[in-house]
Amino acid sequence: MFWPWSSPAPLVTLHGQRVLLRLPQMRDYEAWHKLRRDSQAFLRPYEPRWTELDLARRVYAMRVRRARQEVEEGTDYTFFIFVNEGRREQLVGGITLSNIRRRAAQFVSLGYWMGQNHAGKGLMTEAVGVVVPFIFEALDLHRIHAAFLPHNIASRRVLEKNGFVEEGFAKNYLQINGRWEDHVLMGLTRERWELARLGQRHIDQSRFA
Repeated sequence: MFWPWSSPAPLVTLHGQRVLLRLPQMRDYEAWHKLRRDSQAFLRPYEPRWTELDLARRVYAMRVRRARQEVEEGTDYTFFIFVNEGRREQLVGGITLSNIRRRAAQFVSLGYWMGQNHAGKGLMTEAVGVVVPFIFEALDLHRIHAAFLPHNIASRRVLEKNGFVEEGFAKNYLQINGRWEDHVLMGLTRERWELARLGQRHIDQSRFA
């Protein structure tokens, strides 16, 4: 399969009521650079350490190429999150599906980030809700893993609203802002997601009966 790195057309696009998710493209660079730079202080406590050099165009171009290669290989998916503003898309954050495992495991790790000015509006909750069916139906995986810093209550809410349950606690789990930090571990299985979706369908049917 040939994947043109500079193709203007998104190869994977997911739609929600307010959000649109697609793979990064070179034409997104200016919006991405501004959003990451303006949100640096806000994101610093929750991400691996990065500097202004990581925002360079050549580094971004490498990210775009790698994102397309990973999709082709079926190992990772990097999505940008957009909201529609009139006739144009506004970049507000990102979601990553990484470390996809097949055979007996059939799982993926979920990560996400949101620009400072767009946090607290329910956009990430909706974006995760859009990507979960893609994971279970299109990718045909069985389990989603996610982790967050214990004090990150907003991240907990995003996951819980999408059906994730707490499954454990990992000491010194990920290196965040230069330090190894503890994380709460969350998970969602296909069975739990399908059961919740069936329950919601019954509620909707009874509402209009």
